Amino acid sequence: MDGAEHQDDNLIILMPVYNDWGALSLLLPSLDRELKENGLKASIILVDDGSTVAVPGNLGPARFESIEVIEVLSLRRNLGHQRAIAVGLSYIEANQPQCLVVVMDSDGEDDPKDVSQLVRKCIANRGEKIVFAARTKRSEGWLFTFFYHLYRIIHFLLTGIRVRVGNFSIVPPDALKRLVAVSELWNHYAAAVHKAKLPMEFIQSERGTRLEGPTRMDMVSLVVHGLSAMAVFGDRIGVRLLIVVSVGMGVTVTALATVIIVRLVTDLAIPGWATYVTGLLLVMLTQMLLVILVFVFVILAARNAANVLPSHDYVHVIGARHRIYG
Repeated sequence: MDGAEHQDDNLIILMPVYNDWGALSLLLPSLDRELKENGLKASIILVDDGSTVAVPGNLGPARFESIEVIEVLSLRRNLGHQRAIAVGLSYIEANQPQCLVVVMDSDGEDDPKDVSQLVRKCIANRGEKIVFAARTKRSEGWLFTFFYHLYRIIHFLLTGIRVRVGNFSIVPPDALKRLVAVSELWNHYAAAVHKAKLPMEFIQSERGTRLEGPTRMDMVSLVVHGLSAMAVFGDRIGVRLLIVVSVGMGVTVTALATVIIVRLVTDLAIPGWATYVTGLLLVMLTQMLLVILVFVFVILAARNAANVLPSHDYVHVIGARHRIYG
């Protein structure tokens, strides 16, 4: 990318926010200090995801040293943080397309110290790759960690892709231009990057703890978040399940043939057993055949369905935008 060494002068930090103004007010001063220590300047774009608590008049100190502008995009309704990110990225690509964009959470779980690492890694790659912060350690309790690792196993078995990252990342301008044209971005940011086969790089990062208040993600939201990631790979999951079901059908047909041969050719048959086993195997075979037909039609219907295009449709969900600092 031409002029990649100067892209850190055009840095935007994108954060989706849903009622987390208290945590954000603690995060911004810390972020400002880290930017100053690393000689960086940045603008902040907050995507207010339909918060029920109004944006406070004071988010941190009266004056920041490295944060130059804070702008709020207020959405018409709550869409969830993944779609809020899609709206924010599309807005930036439409209005400030030559900037590096850091995507991070507003609650403090993404460490501000890693922002400079993301910027340096992106510039070292000449702005040719999206750089994600790969988690080396999580801060949640054992129950969440257990289900998270269970989800990672299921995700890998169904998609063949290992879950390594969250939202915390930096997107260079060329990748941003391609990413906002990916319809899957509307469902899940990181999965859309995989789906679009955009080049990626990783840095190591430890997940922090919330700066204030309880998490806004309940169990239902977490399950929906995980399913949204897998939905991006619906075609891949469908093909893998088709293969599994096809193998099951092959085993069932083999078992059915074996039962018929044993019943007609040998003396091993027990009166009545062949009828019951044959009926059971035929029911299983019919069910698997129906499953295959459903998968095929679902995949074909999904490929023909009209999808949300973030770069085109984001404007319809922005209710207002205003600057609160700078």
